[in-house]
Parts: sequence; structure tokens; C-alpha cells
Amino acid sequence: MSDSNATTWHILGAGSLGSLWAVRLARAGVPVRLILRTPQRLAAYRRAGGLSLVEQGQARRYSLDAETAAAPAPIRRLLLACKAYDAEDAVASLAPRLAGGAEVILLQNGLGSQDAVAARVPQARCILASSTEGAFRDGAWRVVFAGHGHTWLGDPLDLAAPAWLADLQRAGIAHDWSLDILARLWRKLALNCAINPLTVLYDCRNGGLLQHPAEVATLCGELAELLRCCGQPDAASALHDEVQRVIQATAANYSSMHQDVALGRRTEIAYLLGHACATARRHRLLLPHLEALHQRLLRHLAERGLPRH
Repeated sequence: MSDSNATTWHILGAGSLGSLWAVRLARAGVPVRLILRTPQRLAAYRRAGGLSLVEQGQARRYSLDAETAAAPAPIRRLLLACKAYDAEDAVASLAPRLAGGAEVILLQNGLGSQDAVAARVPQARCILASSTEGAFRDGAWRVVFAGHGHTWLGDPLDLAAPAWLADLQRAGIAHDWSLDILARLWRKLALNCAINPLTVLYDCRNGGLLQHPAEVATLCGELAELLRCCGQPDAASALHDEVQRVIQATAANYSSMHQDVALGRRTEIAYLLGHACATARRHRLLLPHLEALHQRLLRHLAERGLPRH
């Protein structure tokens, strides 16, 4: 059972990863509260009777506590599991509730949103996270656990590991405290930039990029140059080799960006390719192929009536 003195995990973002963390923490006896965006969403959640997690084909429902951002109780630990483009507004709506010394765990893709969040909540410690967990939604308030992955967490401003990592241990969330979380986030961003945009433009699974080896190699070269320029030589090391490995290992999969475009959803381009190109411009670094790829992708999104940022 949950420890009555344990700090509650407030979780904003009942998408695939947020739901996956919420259920696993709750069933390990850790107190959890979902934060839903509107009273209508809260009512719909209550009608559904909770979150359902599907594991190995078996669905089980968990009736987790839930509230809206307007609830009065102070928040001491917040897992922000929304999309990168929603993160700043989401945390701003909760800023008045964040206690001094609160901890905010950021599960966003790419880079850029983390700094925006930290600027909104100077009273909080922001922990950055990078996850390879596999999960997807197959219905309202239902998430399928598709594959055990790993989560790296870290804080570039304070290398001391927090005591609550024990909650993740109890919940079976495989994790490591990283002393260089920015290198991990930059490496993941580079992998995303080398793979996802091309899968959208060629309308192919990841394996389809094996037909475009020169283009992939050129992008990897420019991305490695960017990483070195940003003081991330470890993230740049053997980047092309890893991109090739990922393409082969996930050959049958559609990238997340391809899925978003296919479903007519907004992409996280601004925090992936957009962030890479903006950083290059700030460093006065000329990366013509990366910039051209960004412009092609922006045109492609505009043609489909999707946001360009």
C-alpha cells in the first residue's frame, strides 16, 4: 500500500508515456494524481472509470485519482508528459501551485521546450528525461505497453540524484541517473533529425531510407558537425553508424513524425529539426543540407494544412 507520507506524483499528459508511468507508479503503491486539462476531460475520464493498460493482450483498468489544473492543492512533484509544443503553456497553468523546491520531470522530445519550462517555474528543479519505452494509445483512456525500454534522467544544474528514483525502482520503470543528460538528448535529437523528416518526405517506413544512403550520410555529417560545435563531441561520435543501426533495427516501423503527418496531427518539428537549424544559425554554422531538409519539410506540412512549428 502507499506510504501516507510519500510525495504524490502529479502527472500532466495522459498520453501513452504519461499513462504508462501513472499506472506503474500507482500499482507499486506510489500516490499518483492525473491532471486533466478541462472539466469536460475530467468528466469523460470519470465516466470511463479510469485508465486501462493493455499488457500482453490483457487489459486492466486502474481508477487513479484525477483533477484539473485549477485544483488548489500544492504540487511538489510533477511529471510533465505532454507534447513539446504544449509544455510551456501546461507548466504555466500549474506554476501557482508549484511549491518552492518542487521537482518537475520533463519527458518531452527534442530540445528547446525544457528551457522554456524552466524559465516559467524558477522555484522548481527541472529534471530532464529521455525514454525509449514503447507505448501507444488504441482508444480513449487506453494505452498499450508495446515494449520495455529505458529512461535516462538528469539535471545539468545539479548532478545529485533525487531520492525518489526509488519510486521508479519499485514501479519497475527501468532507469539510470545520467551525469550528462544533455549529451543523451542531443544524440536522440540528431537521430530523429536524420531519420524522421526523410520518412515523411519519402512517405516510407524507416527501412525505406536504405534506398537513400548518400542523403542519410550527408545529414549525419552535418549533424555531427553541429553537435561538436555545441560542445557535445560524445553525442557526435559514430553518429552515422548508430543511425544505420536504428534504420535497420526499426525497418518495419513508421517514425513518430510520419505517423503524426499521416494522421493530420501537429508535429514536434520546432523542437527537432527546427531547433537544430536555429542552433546552427546562432553559431553561424552553415549546414546547407540540414537547412534545405527543414525547408522541404516546412513546405510539405504547409501543403497538408499542418502547422509549420
